[in-house]
Amino acid sequence: MKTLRLILGDQLNMKHSWFKETNDSVLYCMFEMRQETDYVTHHIQKVIGFFAAMRQFSEDLESKGHEVVYYKINDTNNTQNLTDNLSQLIEKNNIETFEYLEPDEYRLDQQLAEYCNSLSIKSSVFSTEHFYTKRYDLQTFFKGKKQYLMENFYRDMRKKHDILMHAGQPEGGKWNFDKSNRNKWKGDVEIPAYKLFKNKVDDIVSDIEKSKIKTIGEFDTKTFSYPISRAQALEQLKYFCEQLLIHFGDYQDAMHTDETYLFHSRLSFAMNLKLISAKDVVQSVLNYYRKHGEDIDISQVEGFIRQVIGWREYMRGMYWALMPEFKNQNQLKNQNKLPDFFWTGNTKMNCLKQAIDNSLETGYAHHIQRLMITGNYALLTETHPDEVDHWYLGIYVDAVEWVQLPNTRGMSQFADGGKIATKPYVSSASYINKMSNYCDSCHYNKNKKIGEDACPFNSLYWHFLDSKRPQLQDNFRMKMMYSVLDKMKTQDVDEIKKRAQHIINHQDEY
Repeated sequence: MKTLRLILGDQLNMKHSWFKETNDSVLYCMFEMRQETDYVTHHIQKVIGFFAAMRQFSEDLESKGHEVVYYKINDTNNTQNLTDNLSQLIEKNNIETFEYLEPDEYRLDQQLAEYCNSLSIKSSVFSTEHFYTKRYDLQTFFKGKKQYLMENFYRDMRKKHDILMHAGQPEGGKWNFDKSNRNKWKGDVEIPAYKLFKNKVDDIVSDIEKSKIKTIGEFDTKTFSYPISRAQALEQLKYFCEQLLIHFGDYQDAMHTDETYLFHSRLSFAMNLKLISAKDVVQSVLNYYRKHGEDIDISQVEGFIRQVIGWREYMRGMYWALMPEFKNQNQLKNQNKLPDFFWTGNTKMNCLKQAIDNSLETGYAHHIQRLMITGNYALLTETHPDEVDHWYLGIYVDAVEWVQLPNTRGMSQFADGGKIATKPYVSSASYINKMSNYCDSCHYNKNKKIGEDACPFNSLYWHFLDSKRPQLQDNFRMKMMYSVLDKMKTQDVDEIKKRAQHIINHQDEY
């Protein structure tokens, strides 16, 4: 063996050019490591999912004739450290060249770059061949601009890749059908049964227990339900196109006590591990739409594609444009801790209970539950962004830092002062009630600001606006709400602030 090639746990791209031909002089390596299981406390299903997909990928590579060294979590020769494992293999196999794929996480990128600088053998880094954009494309795109508006980038992507375009204009006459994508689901449109895979993971669960990895969340079944191979991911994609796309846009922001997934694709885990690419997904959705356009409105398709080529590529680009300083941003100077109920779901606030229970049980919550329920609450209670980052990075099976961090610290917590979001994503109970049925069966009254039975979101919302006035009052998109606040009676504002401060100081009582 002359060349050692590293494959990280989120680089499972079977269509990569590395794997087109077998080569007897190339040895691939993959590692399950405490370095990766322990840097935050992960959901048990996240650890299971990564290990299951990695093991499956290793087997698939070997079945195609590639030589693979795979370290399981409890293997005696596993040092539990990435570079130590690499050094061990380089020495043992007389390796002359080390090659790896660009990590999408800054921490790993730095670790491998420093390691290669210390090597006496040749080393090279290659593209993962997964994204539409290159790592620093957004840095170039927004150079000299005061604002980094996702919409501008999204429109450029549409034009550049000729996606939903007609004679240079957006198909359907509009770039964005977001206003059509805000419907409340009331049970009148039937939701198809979820596509659940039955991946046997008994051996992985046993390995995790034996290694005493600390995890959060639950795993009560014998099988892992998300795709762990390219074949399964394509099956999930096909199911989404045939069964869910028709109403995806309508209800993409909706929330309901009886439905965890609604019309969402559940593809993010497979995509973030690179089992399938953004291009796979977009092309399949477009192909299906072209064949069934008489049944599917363009608003459903545009809403989904915007998530993939707009939001997803934008978040990755912003991550690389703003790191490493971005990870320490706390422009609003929030300092509080998350309450214990984020790990138990034990709260009387029904919206939070629903979103957190979903997260603990399935390792999943869709973007509005993350942004406007758990994220909204964390921001209104002035929680330190580090606390929020660690929870989000740990609890979701699809969470990898390049997508989690800009969403959480930027969009959700406004800790970057507005580089990613043009205003804080905060709301009172009115928005939660508009988009869900959570308020219907809640202990608290969605219409009240003060009093023991008043919804905490209401007093917290106005308290937040008042306490963050120095940072936010000049924000153009916040002027209307500050105008409303300024018209309130001083006595009422004082009562609201008193109620909110009590909630912040005694969060686990609510």
